[in-house]
Amino acid sequence: MSKPINRKNEHVSLSEKFYHDAASSFDDVQFVHDSFPQMDVKEANLAVQVAGLDFSVPFFINAMSGGSPWTGKVNEKLSIIARETSLAIATGSVSAAIKDPSVKDSFEIVRKTNPDGLVFANLGAGHGLENAKRVVDLLEADAFQIHVNSPQELVMPEGDREFSNWLENIQEIVEGLSVPVIVKEVGFGMSRKTILLLESLGVKTVDISGSGGTNFAQIENFRRKNHKMDDFEGWGQSTVVSLLEAQEVSEKAEIIASGGIRRPMEIAKALSLGASLTGLSSQFMHMALDDVDQAIETVHAWKEELRRIMTLVGARNVNELQEADLIISGDSAHWCFARDIDIKKYASRF
Repeated sequence: MSKPINRKNEHVSLSEKFYHDAASSFDDVQFVHDSFPQMDVKEANLAVQVAGLDFSVPFFINAMSGGSPWTGKVNEKLSIIARETSLAIATGSVSAAIKDPSVKDSFEIVRKTNPDGLVFANLGAGHGLENAKRVVDLLEADAFQIHVNSPQELVMPEGDREFSNWLENIQEIVEGLSVPVIVKEVGFGMSRKTILLLESLGVKTVDISGSGGTNFAQIENFRRKNHKMDDFEGWGQSTVVSLLEAQEVSEKAEIIASGGIRRPMEIAKALSLGASLTGLSSQFMHMALDDVDQAIETVHAWKEELRRIMTLVGARNVNELQEADLIISGDSAHWCFARDIDIKKYASRF
């Protein structure tokens, strides 16, 4: 069982190694400043409800870690941050614990450390309903993430090469699981076609997880001993582009944004582009590996900063933030031109 454990360790260490390589697509998005907010900071309400669950703030610790003794310690640190700041937290893929029960404590530590918090379990789309039920029970999870990661699998030396059953598995889990189901990408973004397809399967919550954060094609390419697959490292859509694609077609699904979100301004921009909730992975990993106490202080500061951003645009809640005027430029605007997505409507939404 040494190879899976080593791979889990490598994923975390390489995510940290490449932490500074990320380029945020949110630089393409700018709020239009109006001089009179007509509200007070104390009026800004950060609470949201997504997938029938109540979140005190519109961001959470997204899926990352677990599957080895070291990543179990990382999960413990992340869970302390979640507990002390009232954030929801998702584990990394629990598939390692299905294959090797000896590492299940690296995931169980999330619930043990944070017994009263919101916890999401996670498995890849190659798993069916029975495995989904097993990991939900293992973590006493409040929700279940199905991650889709075909580019990562194809670059990964030991990755999957068969994907024909993924949609069938997703539908089976959506119809048969007792907790909310979230289908999430892992940093390659989503298209209109993908979102419509997921909605047709009954998926009600979608994490579009675009490029700009952890690049799993880059990580797996680094792990390859021979025949590097460099072109895969630029595959996919950014988080901003994926949000704009989603807003064109999504009628039923709630949208979660993740991928390259690292600070309150990017959280606010993602919410203004239509996300109901945002997830942060590499940023929390980076902070947890550095100093847990400082990370807790940072999260509390983020909450206050997010309230101030909302005040600047006159948004008393996330729904009102989604009405703020935005200018979209750069590569994101070029993409929208090619895909016939109207971005002018975002510039004057009052």
